[in-house]
Formats: sequence, C-alpha cells, structure tokens
Amino acid sequence: MKYVVCVPDGCADEPDERLGGRTPLEVAHTPVLDALARRGAVGRAGVIPEGLPPGSDVGNLAILGYDPAVHHTGRAPIEAAALGLCLDADHIAFRCNLVTVGDDGTMVDFAGGHPDSAAAAAVIADLDATLGARSWCLDGHEGRVSFHAGVQYRHTLVAPAAWAEVECVPPHDLTGQPARAPRGPAAEPVRALMEASREVLARHPEVAATQIWLWGQGPQPRLEPFRSRWGIEAGMVTAVDLVRGLGVLTQMTVVEVEGATGWYDTDYEAKRDAALEHLAGGLDLFVIHVEASDEAGHAGDVDEKIRALENWDRRILAGLVEGLDALGPWRLLLLPDHATPLRLRTHTSDPVPYLLVDSTVDGPGGVYSERGVADRPLVAGHELMGRLLDR
Repeated sequence: MKYVVCVPDGCADEPDERLGGRTPLEVAHTPVLDALARRGAVGRAGVIPEGLPPGSDVGNLAILGYDPAVHHTGRAPIEAAALGLCLDADHIAFRCNLVTVGDDGTMVDFAGGHPDSAAAAAVIADLDATLGARSWCLDGHEGRVSFHAGVQYRHTLVAPAAWAEVECVPPHDLTGQPARAPRGPAAEPVRALMEASREVLARHPEVAATQIWLWGQGPQPRLEPFRSRWGIEAGMVTAVDLVRGLGVLTQMTVVEVEGATGWYDTDYEAKRDAALEHLAGGLDLFVIHVEASDEAGHAGDVDEKIRALENWDRRILAGLVEGLDALGPWRLLLLPDHATPLRLRTHTSDPVPYLLVDSTVDGPGGVYSERGVADRPLVAGHELMGRLLDR
C-alpha cells in the first residue's frame, strides 16, 4: 500500500459575495477531486487545537500525526530546522519577515513585495553583517543575534533565549492596519532590532521591503521520527521552510524540486512527479504541499485562489491518480492545514474539510467542500494520519 497526503495550504474559506455566496472550493472546476470525493469519505477536521495560533506550523504538525497541543513550541524554530540550524537551550528562533510598512505606520505588505530569493539573501547577509555584529541589551545582559536566509520574504533570526518573553503580532494579521509593535518583558531589544533594520533595507532599493518583522519565536521542539512513530518511510515536497522544517525534525526525506516557488507560479507537475518517483523508489508515504491557495487568501485574490484549486486538480491529482494506480493499491488524504478566508486575508481556527480515499474499497462518498462536510462530526486533525494508515 502506498500513501499520499495532499495539502492545498489554506484552501478552506467562507462563503464569498463575489462568488454568489459560495466558497472557492464550491466554484472551482475540479472534476478529479469531485470524483475522488464520490468514491471516498469526506469529513470535518479540527487541525488547530483551541488556544493555539491558526498557522501552518500548528496545522501541518497535526496533519503529520503529531498533536500540536503536546509538541508545538513556536513557528520559527521549525523553520530554523529547515535551514539546518540546531538550536541549543540558550537560544530561540524568530521568524523574520521582510515587510513593507508605509510612512504612516500601516502594514502595506507582510511579504515585502515577494522578493526574489537571491535578492532577499543579499539583504539578510547585510542585516547579519550590520546588526548581527552588535550587542543587544536585555535587563543589563548583552546578547548577539544572527540572521539566516530562507525563501523570498521568509527568513530566520536566532536570538538569546531570554528574548522569548515578547508578544509579536504576525504581520499577515496586520495587513492594511497599523503595525503594532511587540510588547512584553523582552520587547525592547526586539523593537530596537526591527527599527534598526530600516536603515539596512534602505540600502537595498531592489526589494520593496522597508524593514524586518519578528514573530513566531520559540525553542526548537524534539519530535519522534516519523518512521518510528508510524513504522513506515515517508517523504515530502514543499517550497516552504516551515513545512520543510517539520520534515527535517521528523527525519522524513525532504525532496527539492526545481520550480517549487511557494507562489502562484510553482511547478505543480514537478511536485506530483517527485511523489510518484519516490513512492516507486521505495518510500511508503509522500506529502505534497502547495502554498499557492494560502497566498491567494492572504492577498484577497479570489481568481488566484480558484485557479490554485483548479491547478491542483488538473496538474497534480489527475496524473497522480493514474500514477498511483500503476504502482498498486493506494490511499490518499487531502486537507488544508487551516482556513485562509479571502474576506479576512488571514488564517482562522475554523474546521476544514478532509477527504480519505482507498483505491481498493469505496467509501460512502460525499462532496468535498466546507458546506459539504458541515454536518459531519469534528475529528482532531492529528488523528487523521492514523486513519489513513488504518492504525
């Protein structure tokens, strides 16, 4: 038996006036997904436990079968693992966004214009050389920081563990609003570092970002390897450091493919083909993660969100089902890691629809949409991996 987990990031939504009161899932032309739903089982999953932030760190941790209420320590330390960083007990990681803040203090763009990764890496190198060379004081204690380049606008800052006591609002929650400064006992050096970054960013007119934004901080979690937890060998493909970091921390095979951008233009076929190739090569389970639908939700772009869903159907699922059939019996789990409603342009903790398909046994069938599963009992997201594997 081969297993595939499909994660269309943030694809769940709310009824939208622009769509006649329907959601993107209800409007998108997805004949393959619809056929899978008719032969499988649909349901409603709570991927974000109560009290935890509705983000991809929490949601993807749940999808991989790890209870976020037990294992979640923050978003940034997961991303740090994707960059090969192993944090000791004296250090924490912050997510370091390149953002655009207007002259009036408004968060214009949490993604800093989606800079090219090479251009962004040059900015991060300058930040590290300039600000990483300084000492930053908290309660009379001097500390150093270091910047580490990720992808596009998503980067990592390693800081002293004492800096953890700060409340930082995720920048995607501030789009079009005043950029609220960090608060709490350790807020002073965090604010000072963000302010100081403006001078560095001003030296890089090739990117639209005006400063850094720090958030999602925490120590690095220690996760049981996927193979020992579930007894099978697994891999994944993603363009997002956060998801890649979960693969690293759980010792999955993390596959890099050319053309995986984390944006609308990502290479869907390359991700599909990577899954089939590595399943044929011996892996038992493979996770395909695509960020495009989440980015469209943050942008409030209804057309791009629908297009992302249709790309999933036409460019991944169609060939994936055919390729899996050639390998033998298979099971598939499809669900987003959270909802990203177009109206809100940020994540919510709302339950999301899930789909389970077994190539050898037909399920009761159903409709894969928010409305289609509204009357189904709520299942904890971290329990679905066990259901997929029949454990």
